[in-house]
Amino acid sequence: MTLQWFVTGASLLAALVAWVQARRTARRLDQLSQMYWELKYQHGELRVEMERMTGRGASAGQAPAPAAPAPAAFVPLASLKR
Repeated sequence: MTLQWFVTGASLLAALVAWVQARRTARRLDQLSQMYWELKYQHGELRVEMERMTGRGASAGQAPAPAAPAPAAFVPLASLKR
């Protein structure tokens, strides 16, 4: 009977340690995600500022991007089965 209580206590202790570790990891993941998006935003701002300083970019005379291709015509499924 004592062995069963010992195993139960050890299991609860292991579960508590795992739960604390999972919370810590989730917090770290949230922090890293926030840092990633801040860095991505700052990179975009710096890229635009650099383009403005060097005179490059879409507003400096580059050709506009080509238009998207026209959508495909309707093809009935019956014609594909042949």
